[in-house]
Amino acid sequence: MPQNSRPWLPFCGAVLVATLLGSIVQTQFNLAALQQLGATIPGSIRVHATVHDLFSFSPTFAVLIIAAFIVALPVATWLSSALAPLRWLVFALAGALAVWLALSVANAVAPMPTLIGANRTLAGTLALMVCGSLGSLAYARLRSGGRR
Repeated sequence: MPQNSRPWLPFCGAVLVATLLGSIVQTQFNLAALQQLGATIPGSIRVHATVHDLFSFSPTFAVLIIAAFIVALPVATWLSSALAPLRWLVFALAGALAVWLALSVANAVAPMPTLIGANRTLAGTLALMVCGSLGSLAYARLRSGGRR
């Protein structure tokens, strides 16, 4: 692998983790909302919808994650060098806040009330923020080469 592509590997890993987890969360929150309206959703439909959304929704969510992480991860890297004992907390908060900000901006410019259905509730927004945290933590872990 070319040497100049190595710095991008942790970033791509972070985007992949946050995007895939976020897509799964989005699907499950949407299906839960349908169930609250009285729909019966068997496990096979949940699996099918999840796989479908991994291919159809993930690219949209990936754009939001890339935009959020392109700013948040370098800032978290810089802050974590100054706050070494809190390194993991810095990355976790950076990922969560980056996703929250990206969702807020997307909702402000989208023609519909919310661009991403899971973002309609506090629980859904927090779940998507956790996905951002996990992606950001994956970045920190990959960037450190697995060192703690």
